[in-house]
Amino acid sequence: MSPNPSAELLNDLLTAADQSTAAREEVRVWSMSGVERVTFPDGTTAIFKYAKKPFDSEDQALRVAHTLGVPVPQVHASAVLDGWLGMLMEDLGPSAREADDLDGVAAAVVLHGTRTAPPVPVLDQERLRALPTRALEHLERLRKADRWQDADDVEDALDRIAKAATARSVGATLAPFGWVHSEFHPTSLHIGEHGWRLLDFARAFTGPGLLDLASWHGTIDPPHPVRLRVFLEQYVTVGGSPDALAPRGGLAAENWALGWHRMWAVEWFMEQAVRWINDPATDPAYLKAVRRHLTDVLPLLDV
Repeated sequence: MSPNPSAELLNDLLTAADQSTAAREEVRVWSMSGVERVTFPDGTTAIFKYAKKPFDSEDQALRVAHTLGVPVPQVHASAVLDGWLGMLMEDLGPSAREADDLDGVAAAVVLHGTRTAPPVPVLDQERLRALPTRALEHLERLRKADRWQDADDVEDALDRIAKAATARSVGATLAPFGWVHSEFHPTSLHIGEHGWRLLDFARAFTGPGLLDLASWHGTIDPPHPVRLRVFLEQYVTVGGSPDALAPRGGLAAENWALGWHRMWAVEWFMEQAVRWINDPATDPAYLKAVRRHLTDVLPLLDV
């Protein structure tokens, strides 16, 4: 893993922002990214965020979002060094309160109402249908590296989903189809004294907006289709596309959304395990998350 060049990145950003020095304070740091608050000599502050591939184009997504009128933190400066992105961003300060479901649907309507953002990947029906097959390819690579040896149950579940994927992926491009935030949780919505800002665009893509709505309540608890149905109805009521409620792939919209969101998460966890993290010590945690999500996917997608 490439060493974390955050100190050099920050120096580059300070130069770009006409600042000579800044005090650093960690807010949240993990192996692939970090968020810090920096304080300049005059007492003003900014957020310093850094991240490695595949999270290294968030500055582009934030700038496009800002141009399209989506409320996001302003990017003061950004730089790339040795495969790491660094950004100096507006410090929004403490939030006034936690975001609730009505905040979530309001933000989703604004985001999904923008035109498709150019610098992000596309997840259309063909790519959605391929997710279980891609996950099987990740599994094969893990096994060739002598990892995930006792994961026959994972292979069986992915095989079943792959066989059903052509039928179940129908409706992927029904509205809302466009910008998907993909980290759409209450913690990604900052409610301040003067309105809201949407954070964390590192994994934004163009695809079915229902995946955002399915992610709002998180994946730690078991999926709750009735709760998501209410959320979808709230979304339509405040201006979201009525097609958000339309059946797709032979399933109710809420089951389709929850099932494919979890399948999308499974493929991402497995790609992380084999490619981005690639550390056998993390295998038990990743395998546990994959098994839990697959247990949800099978009934949701009626496989």
